[in-house]
Formats: sequence, structure tokens, C-alpha cells
Amino acid sequence: MRLPALPLLLLLLAIGSHAGCNKAKDKPAGGGSAGSGSAALAGSGSAALAGSGSAGSGSAAPAAADDPLNSKDILARTQVARESYVRHILVSWRERDPFYAAMGSHMDRRAAQRDQAAAGKLAQELLAQLRAKPDAIDELITKHSEDPNSLTGDPFRVQPGGGYPRPFIDLALRLKEQEAGIVATDYGYHVMLRVPQPVPDPLESADILKREQETPPIYWQHIVIGWDQRPANTDPRARARTKDAADTLAKDLLAKVRDKGDMVKLIKQHSEDPAAKDPARVFTSQGDADNAVERLACRLKIDEVGLVRSPLGWTIVKRVPPPPPPPPDKLESLAILKRKPETERAQVKHILVGWAELNAGDARAKARSRAQIEKLVPEILDRAKKGEPFESLMIAFSEDSPSAVKSGASYDVTPDASLVQPFIDLSLRLKVGELGVVKTEFGLHIIKRIE
Repeated sequence: MRLPALPLLLLLLAIGSHAGCNKAKDKPAGGGSAGSGSAALAGSGSAALAGSGSAGSGSAAPAAADDPLNSKDILARTQVARESYVRHILVSWRERDPFYAAMGSHMDRRAAQRDQAAAGKLAQELLAQLRAKPDAIDELITKHSEDPNSLTGDPFRVQPGGGYPRPFIDLALRLKEQEAGIVATDYGYHVMLRVPQPVPDPLESADILKREQETPPIYWQHIVIGWDQRPANTDPRARARTKDAADTLAKDLLAKVRDKGDMVKLIKQHSEDPAAKDPARVFTSQGDADNAVERLACRLKIDEVGLVRSPLGWTIVKRVPPPPPPPPDKLESLAILKRKPETERAQVKHILVGWAELNAGDARAKARSRAQIEKLVPEILDRAKKGEPFESLMIAFSEDSPSAVKSGASYDVTPDASLVQPFIDLSLRLKVGELGVVKTEFGLHIIKRIE
């Protein structure tokens, strides 16, 4: 249920996925993603692994949970770690391509040229090599892994409720340190090695990260500075920069922000986060998360600044005061939003539409004017109220992720669901069968409560 992130398979949380200082609030969307924070900062691990591991569109058969190559002896263990740091080699095959397409991503060209038998054979060979020589993990990832984020050298931090496919989590939490195993997910075979918890980079704000988290919600802004070994960062400046040069620039910018430098100006000049196109944008979290950026943000005092590594590179994070609430949009269902909640749990479906100034990246929205959206939303509402199937309207109009649109996905909404707050507020105030409209940072959501 997250906004599709950079299609590097798809960038995790996880950004994020953003799991949240409880849970970060994410746009309801299928697939992997980022939430109200940065797609590119969504996780300490891989976007390729965000979400449940199933597109939900019915366009690709799910990977078998009982795949014969799975490390069943390890998966059968009852001792489960509270957290685990792992590195992995992703090996996929051409029959998984519909799943990647449904997730809005592209399969590695090597995977597109092999069948499942060939992928299984390669995965078994890599597992044997890794078990014989765990120190070969860097070499094997560089040569074979089809997950770009595995190339950073950073391990993925995995917890029971993290934003990874369930089989991936199950294996990661049962491996012993320096032990290797294999598991299948919808992305392919993961040849995985559990590694020790990494030593923080000397430049990171380790003292702040050791603190207890602050009371959410947390608001922050950030500057991303990458280098040539951060494949998630496609900015040309990062591609041309060494780690040493990134260290120097990050330290310089950290000092400027601490010296009350103009954060918006510095973001505009330097930041390489593609999710922060608006330099004045403020990100928010409802609590701690798997990803390093939110972990730091949730421990900062207001106006305090810190530095942490993310999949994109160095991230300078400044916690800011809560921004003033935006004025209501005239298309929103203000009367419904003023009600008391009808329920603590609702099942809803929605249609997301945007326009040039506010959209989730859909080409239709980018080409649409505000005047056009003011005609489109009432038209969709009218057609829905006259009995046209809501699922048909989703397919025709919604700019949510392809997998969510095609599957007619519904969302389970509770007060603490991992969804943007306005979406929750309207959903819980709707009566069963009622329609409403609410605005979020992704556009306008036409929501129907189905139960």
C-alpha cells in the first residue's frame, strides 16, 4: 500500500518503506514504495523487496511458498531473531516478468534470458559458494545480483513487521550469523547471508540514533548527497562523485544547516532526492521505521540536525516544527470530514486523480489542468452514484499503482493504518456504500466505503 518508488525493481521502505515512529503514513497504492517521506529513502534495504511480495493483480502466479529450493531446515526453526542484518543475491527468471510489469518495474536483462530451472541451478551454485566462503558475498553480489540496492555494500535490516516479502523475512530472522540460505519470493530466488550488525560510519549521528524516539508526529526536511557506489542514486552529480568527496560535501552542508543556513535553498542547490522535487516539502512520520532516515528524524529535537546513510547516500536531516494545515480543497467532502468517525475499521476502494501541480507521476495527471480536474471529479462521482461499477471506474480513471488499479484493490483502514492521514480521516467517517473526496499530497482520492 505504498507509492511506487524509483523502479530499481522498486525502492523499499519501506521507503519503506516507511513503516513509521509507529507507522509512517503512506499513500494507498499497490506494490513497493515510499510513503509520506521519500520514496528514495524508503528503506535501509531494497525497494525490490518492498511490500508483501505479491502484485495482487492476478497477472502473474505467485512464487511457490513450498519451492523445493527453499532452505526448509532453516525456515522450520522456532527460534526467531528480533532483528537481522542480511545481504542477498537476487536471481530471477523470465516467467516472473508479468509480476515486475504489474509492479511498474523492469526485470534485469539476465533474468529475462533464463527460465526457472536455469535460475534455480544458478541460485544453488551461488549458495554452495557462499556457504563454502561467506567472505565472497561482495564478489558474488557484484557479479550476479539483480537487485541494484544489494550493490551498495549495506546490509538490509530485517524485523518481523518490516516491509519485505514474508518468505524473505522468515528466512532472514532464522539464519545464524554467517549462515547462508535460499528462499523464493515473487521477485525470484534470494541467496541470503546473515551478517553482523554493521558498525556505524564515523560521520553518522550515532549519539542521536541511540536516543529514545520523540513523540510523533515528526516533521523534517532533508538533503541527499550520493556517490558513485550508491546505485539507487541516479543523479549525475552522485555518479561522478567519490565517497571521499561525498563525505566532504556532507560535512560542509551539515555545518551550514547547523549554522542556521537556509534549508530550502540548500535543498534546491544540492539535494539529489528525486522524491523531493519541491525544496520546501516537509516529510512526516508517525513513528520509528526500518529505514535509517526516519530513525534519525524520530530522535531529533525540533530544529536539530543530524546525518545518516541511506540507500541514496548521505542524508542531512533537520527536524522542523509542524507546518500549518493546508486550506481545504473545495472538491473535498468537508461535511463528511467534520463528522465523528463512524467506525474503527473500514474497507474502502478509491480512485486517485491529480493535475499538473499535484500528482503521483501519472502522465494523464501531469497534462491535466486544475479546471479539468474540477470537471472530472464530479463526473466520476456522478457515474458512481448512478450505479456504474466502482471497479470499472478505477480502471478507467485511477492513477494509483497499476497492480492496485487492475486488481480493484480494497484497503483495510484503521486509525493507525499505514496510510496518509487525510485518507484515514475520510474513510473512517464514511457510511457503508457512501462516497467522498479528500486531498492528499498525491492528488484527490474518491473513496467508497464497501464495508
